[in-house]
Amino acid sequence: MNGAESLLKTLVNNGVTTCFTNPGTSEMQFVAAVDRVDGMRCVLCLFEGVASGAADGYSRMSDNPPATLLHLGPGLANGLANLHNAMRAGVPIINIVGDHATSHKQYDAPLASDVAAYAKPVSAWIKETARADEISADTLEAIEAARQPPGQISTMIIPADCSWNQTSVISREKAARPVRPKVSDEAVRNVSNALRKKEPAVILMGGQALLEEGGKLASALSNHTNARVFSATFTARITRGAGRTNIERLPYFPEAVIRTLTGVRHLVVVGAKPPVGFFAYPNLPSYLVPEDCRVHCLAEAGEDAVDALARVIDELDAGSVSPTILPLKKPALPVGELTPETISLSVAALMPENAIIAEESISSGAGLIPATATAQPHDWLFTTGGAIGQGSPNAVGAALACPDRKVICLQADGSGMYTLQALWTQARESLNVTTIIFANRKYRILDIEYERVGAGSPGPKARAMLAIDNPEIDWVKLATGLGVMACRVTTLAQLNRQLAIYIAEPGPNLIEVIF
Repeated sequence: MNGAESLLKTLVNNGVTTCFTNPGTSEMQFVAAVDRVDGMRCVLCLFEGVASGAADGYSRMSDNPPATLLHLGPGLANGLANLHNAMRAGVPIINIVGDHATSHKQYDAPLASDVAAYAKPVSAWIKETARADEISADTLEAIEAARQPPGQISTMIIPADCSWNQTSVISREKAARPVRPKVSDEAVRNVSNALRKKEPAVILMGGQALLEEGGKLASALSNHTNARVFSATFTARITRGAGRTNIERLPYFPEAVIRTLTGVRHLVVVGAKPPVGFFAYPNLPSYLVPEDCRVHCLAEAGEDAVDALARVIDELDAGSVSPTILPLKKPALPVGELTPETISLSVAALMPENAIIAEESISSGAGLIPATATAQPHDWLFTTGGAIGQGSPNAVGAALACPDRKVICLQADGSGMYTLQALWTQARESLNVTTIIFANRKYRILDIEYERVGAGSPGPKARAMLAIDNPEIDWVKLATGLGVMACRVTTLAQLNRQLAIYIAEPGPNLIEVIF
């Protein structure tokens, strides 16, 4: 058994059975070992940003962390944008990064780099293996570190000789599954006392709190205290739709957040942070909590938010209060013009039960959340860290984690070009993904931001950096060239008809919507 086999066996023995790969020479022993060690599904991605984004999507929908296999420092660097998003999502991922053989490092070969330095901004745990005999123990550490609540990124750096050298050492232990710590009694009492006053209050939730059980507890608490319940603007995963509770989404722009929180005297954060602006703007605050509002932390991101909510209900003697459960009330198929709003209604009307929505619609998606509030029950995956190019890779990972569920990817055209190689992986793995491309042929969000930062009227050179219509991108040709069935629609009637067909069929497929 060589070091690569030891690594694979330790991963598989601990339930890590999916690896998103873009290997190179330093990882060839791992590539060879997968034919000798059963149990690992390796998913080839043609760009490291797809591998890291797919690992993020898989992790959001799975109880076990996936692995990535990346080539040296530059390969890791190519994946950093979506690893940043995964870090902000608080999900577990184990990066396996090959490095030059120990004896080769002294020669400063062209691909030599400080891999640990590249990994540091996104990794909670980093370790370079020194010998083949240490790989199994290091792998156990990496798994345990990744599973630390709410979820973290571990990065293993494995010199090529550690992979090819022989070893007889493999740990028979199982990596520990850390339990979320309970919040303190003091935190429960403080929040209960604040809500007991019946003053205007908001409960702002993130992470674990936004899954079904947490939503029901927060709704019951809202019904007892009149506090409004919001999700953070960008969250890893939220359960929504019929049979669930309504959790409002905190707006994106600072002015809207300020209006929403005006008059609120108590802000209770549960697995979330107090709101700040995504960017700084002239004459607007960055910290968006009103000066006369007190912030109460019920649960940090890694703590047991569901238990904390239940204990507040007990403290307030509100156990008999029921949550408000949303009925199934799909909108009728829309008619009229093809706009972002009518596209949203079409998605809401045709969404199948238990769909997973991987959304990166950017400026076109404002109507999606209200339109789908009472649609079929579904899970929604938001862009978390702001690094674009997340939607299509997230859809890959979600579809692999939940092969029995339809994944609908709502993807803006500009950001979709960052990781369009994800379509090839969808085709290669026969993933049940239907992608809708919002093709307005511009970086519309940058048009909005240009105005908001007070940069004046854009000149011709500035406008050229905000438009992507010269030449026009042909998503149908791109998708079919990568193996995905695709079509283009220019009317709402065409969208309604084609979306119904594609949702009913196993994917992957793609609709380019020109509006």
